[in-house]
Amino acid sequence: MQKIYSKIESIVGNVITVRANGIKNGELGLVSYRGGQSLANVIKLDGDVVSLQVFSGAQGISTGDQVRFLGVPMRVSYSPNLMGRVFDGTGRARDNGPVMDENLIEIGGPAVNPAKRIIPRNMIRTGLPMIDLFNTLVESQKLPIFSVSGEPYNELLARIAIQAEVDLIILGGMGLKYDDYLYFRDTLEESGAMSRTIMFIHTASDPTVECMLVPDMSLAVAERFALDGKKVLVLLTDMTNFADAMKEMAITMDQVPSNRGYPGDLYSSLAARYEKAVDFEGAGSVTILGVTTMPGDDVTHPVPDNTGYITEGQYYLKGGRIEPFGSLSRLKQQVNAHTRDDHRALMDGMIKLYASYKESLEKRSMGFMMTEWDEKLLKYGSLFERKMMDLSVNIPLEGALDLGWEILADCFEPAETGLRTDLIRSRWPKAID
Repeated sequence: MQKIYSKIESIVGNVITVRANGIKNGELGLVSYRGGQSLANVIKLDGDVVSLQVFSGAQGISTGDQVRFLGVPMRVSYSPNLMGRVFDGTGRARDNGPVMDENLIEIGGPAVNPAKRIIPRNMIRTGLPMIDLFNTLVESQKLPIFSVSGEPYNELLARIAIQAEVDLIILGGMGLKYDDYLYFRDTLEESGAMSRTIMFIHTASDPTVECMLVPDMSLAVAERFALDGKKVLVLLTDMTNFADAMKEMAITMDQVPSNRGYPGDLYSSLAARYEKAVDFEGAGSVTILGVTTMPGDDVTHPVPDNTGYITEGQYYLKGGRIEPFGSLSRLKQQVNAHTRDDHRALMDGMIKLYASYKESLEKRSMGFMMTEWDEKLLKYGSLFERKMMDLSVNIPLEGALDLGWEILADCFEPAETGLRTDLIRSRWPKAID
């Protein structure tokens, strides 16, 4: 029989404390008060003093209200019926659909034992040349999208959700503006991609604790689908909002702050989520793309700084484009040797020429005289940005490779590209004598 505690020791923000024995960290409690009932999550144990974060907020709760511990941690439903559904940070339906309480699984478990993982070896096609050609996304990879506020990172995630060649998309939204939530929902429904998508959405007006649950719910469901053989892509936005929710909770709990007020376990908390990326032998995979906004475009900010040590590269979104400089997929070498014989050479050659284009732009801005070579580079850079870097471009990898050759042929002589003679003879769009 579950014991009911009728005395709340203290209420600080959305955290309440009661005296109880035999309680586990992460266990759920049910708070009953005049305004109704709310779930709460045990976040700290200090002897018999138990601190709980109230999901709906502590407004309206008094010290004489009742708390009952449920004996189970936070759980989420796992079922093929989740496809096409939208839930909040506690797993409740946002879409007025039926309640999902079947086959409940625990969230926030440990990462998969490395001995059970296989080496990443398969490409995930997205239709975006700046990803597929230059920084290939690989199954079981964990990559952040570093961005400043105002960049179209949510639009980029929606494009990837629609176009990525995977079995299932799980979208975890944290601190989203309601307009952004509606944008994701409407865009995926109009494109038909909603039928293979599960959304866990926390909006800026929802309780803070739900923000912290979204990644764990998304990744717990993703892992179970992967074990059932599905290729799952988890899209998270925005991990800085997740870290800020951790910061808010740490302040409420009077924890000693670390860099810029963030808790000292920021690194391990981020790593615990990103390390859920995995490729199972004989089953499916979990791949993670997480937006990390950089306040003030500061890559040394604690959230992007710690993220960079955990993940396998990053995509930089700047000026509405994925920047070729700074963006890096460290696992691309695992797959781009097996796509097409010209992939690596063309990738390297085009980026070198684009770097030269940037130098010519700087020379022109300083008033230097432009040479014939500079003019070729300026033409090349303009075509490269318009036909390759624009996020509206949607072509398969093979089409992007062919387009790369066409851009080179439109701007340079074969010998000026620095590419191998055998590739030029086989791939150059014009006849070579």
